[in-house]
Amino acid sequence: MRHRKEDKKLGRSSSHRKALEAALVCGLIQEKRIRTTLPKARVARKRAEKLVTLARRGTVSARRLAVSQLRRKNCVTELFDTIVPRLEGRHGGYTRIIKCGSRSGDGAEMAILEWVEATATTTSTVDAGGAEES
Repeated sequence: MRHRKEDKKLGRSSSHRKALEAALVCGLIQEKRIRTTLPKARVARKRAEKLVTLARRGTVSARRLAVSQLRRKNCVTELFDTIVPRLEGRHGGYTRIIKCGSRSGDGAEMAILEWVEATATTTSTVDAGGAEES
């Protein structure tokens, strides 16, 4: 029986799904923002939030668990050394999903997944006159 199982299968085998999730989260860690389909963004958000919670421990054991899930040491290093210190003081809600319409090819609903604190410090807005504001 499948009661209370919350894994989204995304039409893939388990090994393909785990690799996809790891690649999405590594992309989020490296680029600070990714554009993907809404179901993939929701799955990646869940994995990223759990990894940040794990990384907040800061132990060697937590680092090894993160490497086993992400499969890239450079992503784990960036997560522990760069992203987690910026998110210090938050009790969850480390990422946000912004819906951005449908993809023209197949009509899939697209979304942007980004870190909450990354956009508050690095994004600048441009008003209608073209002048840039910080």
